[in-house]
Amino acid sequence: MIPMFVSIAVDPGGEGRAKELTELLIQYGFDKVQRGLWESTVVSPETLNRLKRDLDRSTDAFDRLRIFQFPVDGTLVLTTLRDKKWRRLVAKGGETTLPKPVTVVQTVAVPVRARPVKTVTRHGRRATDK
Repeated sequence: MIPMFVSIAVDPGGEGRAKELTELLIQYGFDKVQRGLWESTVVSPETLNRLKRDLDRSTDAFDRLRIFQFPVDGTLVLTTLRDKKWRRLVAKGGETTLPKPVTVVQTVAVPVRARPVKTVTRHGRRATDK
């Protein structure tokens, strides 16, 4: 038995159904994280299969569920229930690669050469011209 992380997003079709699904998820040991979102870190694959059967029996066409499972053979699995139909999406990661080395460029302050300031009088002449 390899426990996995499971998160379930519940969008019930009605208040009565919400209460029924809440009681079912508490019975299976899920913790409410926020409204409509339940999580557990100790779910076995067998327990999850039983939970899915119970959820299928407890829902109708107006209810929506999204079940996130990790890890399942090193992948993330997303199972959805919508209109009483189950769909499964398996997200497989790419090849593991090491990040490329980063070149660090050091910024150095360079003194700026000062230019002579030209001052102009109100008659349009330079202050140095007389």
